This record gives sequence, structure tokens and C-alpha cells, in this order.
Amino acid sequence: MSFLNKKIFDFTGTAIGLDLNDLTVRVAQFEREGKKDRLVGFGYSPIAPGSIYDGEILKKDQVISSIKNAIAKAGPKKLKSKKVICSLPENKAFLRIISIPKMEKAEVKEAIKWEIEANIPLALDQVYYDWQILEENISSEKNKMDVLVVAISRKTVDQFMEVLEGADLEVAGLEIESIAQARSLLSGDTGNKAVLIIDFDERRTGFSISSKGIPCFTSSIPVSSQSINDSISKSLNISLEEAEKTKINNGIGSDFKNSHIFIAVRPVLENLASEIERSIEFFLSELKYSEAVEEVIVCGKEAAVKGMVPFLSKRLGRKVILGDPWINVSLGRKLPEIERSLSVEYATAIGLALRGINYEDIS
Repeated sequence: MSFLNKKIFDFTGTAIGLDLNDLTVRVAQFEREGKKDRLVGFGYSPIAPGSIYDGEILKKDQVISSIKNAIAKAGPKKLKSKKVICSLPENKAFLRIISIPKMEKAEVKEAIKWEIEANIPLALDQVYYDWQILEENISSEKNKMDVLVVAISRKTVDQFMEVLEGADLEVAGLEIESIAQARSLLSGDTGNKAVLIIDFDERRTGFSISSKGIPCFTSSIPVSSQSINDSISKSLNISLEEAEKTKINNGIGSDFKNSHIFIAVRPVLENLASEIERSIEFFLSELKYSEAVEEVIVCGKEAAVKGMVPFLSKRLGRKVILGDPWINVSLGRKLPEIERSLSVEYATAIGLALRGINYEDIS
């Protein structure tokens, strides 16, 4: 399927997928060899705290340095392209499926402008926006047509363009995180069911619900891996560095209800679960979608922490699985070159890199 490939989103040729968030740069690049995909390289670099905050770039030189470092460190082979497709922060974007009366394509543009002005807190001249009429309706609205709309502040886009160009890169495309994650995590047999992707990362947790393989609702909350580390640190009276090591070595302890770790992090996890339930309820009731959310896929830095998936599955009463970003990569008989627990941190970068090898569905 094709999303947002005009205006600022255009590109041609092979490109590096670059996931840029508040604390980390992650990169990945694929090459097509016949009918198979080969990972050229992947890597990451931390970003100095305070350089990016809540999706806003505050210290450009620090970010540029981290971007260059991530690309230079990537392996097993050196990344070959200067072209990049970069993620844009979900919390700065507006993504919705809008149902409007059936009309000619020429009339849609004006209707979309009105919907954007009515639904986002920024003036139309302060955002870049794009839209696409869906071939098949997702919502349950009758006698209407569904249109995928994405808008993001011009300030955010311009900041990201500036640091990427400052790192001597050619910006081949920009894409919000949820679309890249859907490309890497949703398999072709998803069918008509609705799927929730949870991106549990360093500074926030993003929610993206896709129906019929198309992202149609996104939101984010300030619950993060840092929230869990803070809780462990305070409860056990240890440093944040020790809290991170404790979590990695022992997991969240959800199998042992009386464990010190689980007692420490349970309020954070309960908050997360409540927000997940609220997002699903909003999707079904307020947005008038007919499909129940049948599956939850978890990705991001915290996704592979021992006990996380079982806790969410039991607490939500739903099927919850650890994301597999290799599911749409044509590896043949080769095994993925990034282990599963680390791959989930690269779900966005891999999704961007898949677009970068110019599949037919996004060309």
C-alpha cells in the first residue's frame, strides 16, 4: 500500500533508515539481491540528554554529531548511501482516518483542510500535511469515504531537515514512526483485523492502531523505560544505572507477585495498561471503527524486558506478542542478523530501511 509519498515525503532509490528520538539515533540499511534482502549494516549512537526534548531539537550540533557517529559505527558493513529516510516524532504528528461524504477527488482537498483546522491545535500554514483516499473503508460510517490524513508541525520538520543536512545527508523521505513500524511489524496475513502496536521507548510510549494494515489512530503517553528505572531506583535505593542493570538481569518480576522489583514497577505498569485500554476504547467508540483489537504487538527498548509481554497479556486479557521486525524482510534461508531482543529496538529503523530499498508498494 502507498502512504504519503508526495510533497515532503518523495524519494527514489536505496536509502538508510534513520530513527531519531530524544535519546538515541538508530540506523539500518538493506540491499536487494535478486529476490532477497540483505542487511548492509545497523547501529546506534546515544544523544546527549537535553539535545532533543519531547521531539524538539534544542542542541543541533550534539544531534548532528550523534547522527554521524551512528552511521560511522554501523556494521557489519559500512553504510553505502548518503540518502536517508528519517522518522518524525509521533507526539508531534496528527494521524487519523477521516470519514467524509463521497465526493470527487478535486473536492477532497478543501474538505481535508477543514478537518485539519478543526482537529489540530495549529494553523494550517504551520503544518505540513498529506492525505490519501483509501480504496476500502475502515470505519463503519455508511455512504462515506475514508481518507488517511497526516499533519505535522512545520517547525518540527524544518528542525529535522536541518540536522540531517548538517550531517551531510540527503533527505530522501520523512515518515512518522507509526507508519514505519506498521511496515516492519504487520504481516501480510493481518487481514481485516485491528492490531495495536505499542512502542515502549526511553522517553515515552506510543500507541498505534492499524486496521486492515493501515495505521488509523495514534497517541502517546509519558510512560517510558525511564519511568520503570526511576521506580526501581527509588524503591530499592540504588542508582539509575544499577536500576537499569537490575531490570535487564531480572526483568520486571511479574511472575513473582511479591518480588521487590514487581512491587516497585507495578504502578507504572498499571498506568500503562490503563492507557492502553483507554486508547482501545476511544478507537472503538469515538472513532466508530467496527473491528475489535484482536492483537497487541510490543516493540521499543522496553519490549523484550523479561516479564513485560506476559504481564500485559494477562492484565489486558488479550493476545500480546513481542514484535518481529524481520517478518517482512525477504531473507531466504538466512537468519536475521540482529537478535530478536535487540531487533524490537530497531523496529522503526527497519521499517524505514524497508522503504529505503524501494519496494513496489511504496515506490
